[in-house]
Amino acid sequence: MQFTDAREEDFEEIGSLDSDELYEHHRIQVDKGQALLRLDKFLMDRLPNVTRNKLQDAIKAESVRINGNVTKASYKVKPLDVITVTLATPPRDTDVVPEDIPLNIVYEDEDLLMINKPAGMVVHPAYNNWSGTLVNGLVYYLQNLPTHRNGEIRPGLVHRIDKDTSGLLVIAKTEIAMAHLARQFFDHSIERTYYALVWGVPAQPKGTIVGNIGRSLKDRKVMAVYPEGDFGKHAVTHYEVLESFSYCSLIKCNLETGRTHQIRAHMKYLGHPLFNDATYGGDKILKGQQTGPYKAFVQNTFALLPRQALHAKSLGFIHPTTQQFIQFESDLPADFVAALEKWRQYRQVLQSRSQGL
Repeated sequence: MQFTDAREEDFEEIGSLDSDELYEHHRIQVDKGQALLRLDKFLMDRLPNVTRNKLQDAIKAESVRINGNVTKASYKVKPLDVITVTLATPPRDTDVVPEDIPLNIVYEDEDLLMINKPAGMVVHPAYNNWSGTLVNGLVYYLQNLPTHRNGEIRPGLVHRIDKDTSGLLVIAKTEIAMAHLARQFFDHSIERTYYALVWGVPAQPKGTIVGNIGRSLKDRKVMAVYPEGDFGKHAVTHYEVLESFSYCSLIKCNLETGRTHQIRAHMKYLGHPLFNDATYGGDKILKGQQTGPYKAFVQNTFALLPRQALHAKSLGFIHPTTQQFIQFESDLPADFVAALEKWRQYRQVLQSRSQGL
C-alpha cells in the first residue's frame, strides 16, 4: 500500500498524538535505477507537501524506516529499498466499509449515542484491522455522519479507548455535537472514571500521578512517563484503592487529562502495572511466589481475563443541546468480574491461613 497524499499536519504530533496505535501512511519501493541520495532529500521529492525539517523529525523519532530498520536522515537510499513512514494519526480513509456489527448502545438521542465497547473491538480501521471495527459498525448504523479533521472519515469519534479496554464511548451524531464534545475533551472538562486491577497495593490509598506521557524512545508502541516534562504531553491521573487482595488491588482512576495509554503508563510508573497487561509487563507474576499453587492460581486468573484489566466505568459531560450535565455508568464485564471473584476467594484463603483455620 502506498499513500502519496502527504499532509504537513500529520507530522505535527509525531509520537505524541492521543491515539491507540501507529499507522503506516507511506510505503515506497525505490526504483531500480535510483542514484544514491540522502533519505531526507529523497522523501522531499516523494512527499512534496512536507517540509524537510518535519521529515528529519520523523526520521529521528524512528517513524521512518528502511527495510524495516531504524535509520538516519543521512542514509543513502539504494535501489529496491523499501521505505515506510508510520505516524500516530490514521491515514485519511476514503472508503469505510459499512458492516452490520452489533453495537451495545447504552443511550441515544438526536445529538449523540453512548456505546459500551467490548474488549477486543478496535475503534478505528487501521493496518491489519480494516474490518470489524466500531467505525465499520457506526457507518452501517448511522447515516450522513459528521466528519472530523478536514474531511477525514472518523464517524462521530471524539475520543477512543484501546482495543482490549472495555467500556463507554460517546459518539457525536451532528457537526455541532462533535464540536461541542471535542471542546470539552480538549478542555479536560469531561469526567471519566476507569476501574483497573493492578499488581500490588499502592502505598497511599489515594493519590495523584503527574508526569508527561510520550512514546518510548526505545519502543514506539509503548508510552513512557517523563516526570521532568522534557518530552511528551502533560498528564494527570487521580487514583483510589477500592479493594485490596494483598498481591493485587482494584483501583478507581479519574482522568484529568486523556493521553494514550495514560492509566497503563502511569500505573506502571507508580510500580503497579495493570493485571495481565502484556504491553506494560503485567502479564507476569509481579507479586507473590513464582511457583506452586499460587502460580497456577494466577495463570487461571489470566485465562479468565485474557487482556489488561481496564474498564471505562463512567463518562460525564455537558449535553451539546440541553446544556445539562449528564453521566453514564457501565457495569464491569463478565471477564473482569470473574477475575475479581477469583482474587476475593484467594483473599479468603489467605485470611483463613493467617487465623490458623
